[in-house]
Amino acid sequence: MVGASLRSPGENTAVTTNPYPTLEQEGIRLRGPLLPGFEEILTPEALRFVAMLHRRFDQKRRGLLRRRQTVQKRLDAGWRPSFREETANIRDGNWTVEPIPADLQDRRVEITGPVDRKMIIHALNSGARVFMADFEDSTSPTWENVIGGQIHLRDAVRRSIEFPSPDGGPPLRLNDEIATLVVRPRGWHLPEWHVNVDGRAVSGALFDFGLFFFHNARELIARGSGPYFYLPKLEDHREARVWNEVFVRAQRALKIPAGTIKATVLIETILAAFEMHEILFALREHAAGLNCGRWDYIFSFIKKFSARPEFVLPDRVQVTMDRHFLHSYTRLVVQTCHRRRAYAIGGMAAQIPVRADAAANRIALEKVVADKTREVNDGHDGTWVAHPGLVRIVTDIFHEGMPGPHQLGRLCEDVHVVAEDLLSVPEGTITEAGLRLNLNVGIIYLESWLRGKGCVPIHNLMEDAATAEISRSQVWQWLRHGAHLADGRAVTIELYRRLLEDESAKLRDEVGERRWAEGRYVKAIEILDALMTARKFVPFMTIPAYDALLGLEGKEPATP
Repeated sequence: MVGASLRSPGENTAVTTNPYPTLEQEGIRLRGPLLPGFEEILTPEALRFVAMLHRRFDQKRRGLLRRRQTVQKRLDAGWRPSFREETANIRDGNWTVEPIPADLQDRRVEITGPVDRKMIIHALNSGARVFMADFEDSTSPTWENVIGGQIHLRDAVRRSIEFPSPDGGPPLRLNDEIATLVVRPRGWHLPEWHVNVDGRAVSGALFDFGLFFFHNARELIARGSGPYFYLPKLEDHREARVWNEVFVRAQRALKIPAGTIKATVLIETILAAFEMHEILFALREHAAGLNCGRWDYIFSFIKKFSARPEFVLPDRVQVTMDRHFLHSYTRLVVQTCHRRRAYAIGGMAAQIPVRADAAANRIALEKVVADKTREVNDGHDGTWVAHPGLVRIVTDIFHEGMPGPHQLGRLCEDVHVVAEDLLSVPEGTITEAGLRLNLNVGIIYLESWLRGKGCVPIHNLMEDAATAEISRSQVWQWLRHGAHLADGRAVTIELYRRLLEDESAKLRDEVGERRWAEGRYVKAIEILDALMTARKFVPFMTIPAYDALLGLEGKEPATP
């Protein structure tokens, strides 16, 4: 198979005709088309706001990414992270975050999903207390998805959003009572190729945040809510501090009171687990809580220790939340948050109802009940689900285990987590079935992502980029370190190739020749093969995949 490009997507590529010549004179170039309705979001004023954020913070963002590379070299050389001595005064200090707004004080069930118009309506109407609208792991960042998502959220904020009924009846609309809206922008590492400022693609994180904040902050405040965000993939308190600076600058620019923005940080990297207090302190004026981003956390564990054979993990189905390193991390999240009067939100229930198979549905729901019962008993103030069908089940679990709106009074003083608890590698086996599953999930998910669908039901689980990252990173890890299957066979490149060809052929038979030809399976396999066999671990699958996505949109390949 031909390897996919592993270059970072675009900085200085060809520019399309700019519909705003005045902005072009100001160094702002729009490289994506103005499709119907896009001009309502991509206004000159909004683009200037994004450009202002880019000019003030892009150098800092790039510095953070360079620091990640430096830290990775230390990890590759054998460094074992621990709690930072120089910030012990913050961990030991007697401080709390600023008060939490009323509509974020009961977060017992949060539903997450992409910024798809129909999904937004169903999620806000689902009965969940919070809806996390996701521009990141569950959204494929096509130009249409990104700007379409901004349009849909603008309409949802103003309660004018509608979607045609599938049966020809009245359109789907929002209920009188809906979930509190929280938006997750892309991570610091991802660019938005379609908007260029001073010769560089803007940060996807600043673009997503900037457009939503510019168009909706005042409207949300007028309606008794506020601009609330989830912050993904932070690795240390420095990255949180830059976000805090972004918030301060954005509020000042729009003359919105300081501290109006509230942010919940996903603790989904192993390094961030050692700096939870510091991250909340950096954001304390704007902090609302921490979330256990479990799937990205497992991916981060593999990624950060990718060069270290002693950190090889077993099959992903064996890496469950009751394993010591994961349970230690989630209990530390609760203890940290409650000490600082912030909310501790549990991890994702990726299961989805299995309507065609009663036995499989029963097993899936039993897993959800066990997982969420553990979370509420550990002291979490809320949790995540991926499907509206789970909202009532999980709400009942939290109502029973948490009669009040939260558990901030539970200080968990019996929790004593040290560095070795967070670095404890779970025992288990690597199997051919586990290897095949990783290949199968990787192909199915990435093919869908390349078609613009970033949230995909696969084998009765809702998969997004985080779970696909686990799949491809495990294969790389097993190949790199010559792991052995439970039956004694080594995971060699020859075995990998044979199983990849076999899984590809089976999938081709399942979907049929027409769908295979019309889909993007071949490109997905090329990218995955390049990632899984690369000499060095590629930090994010979505970087080369975004490059491919631009190519499929007819854009020029990214420059190195």
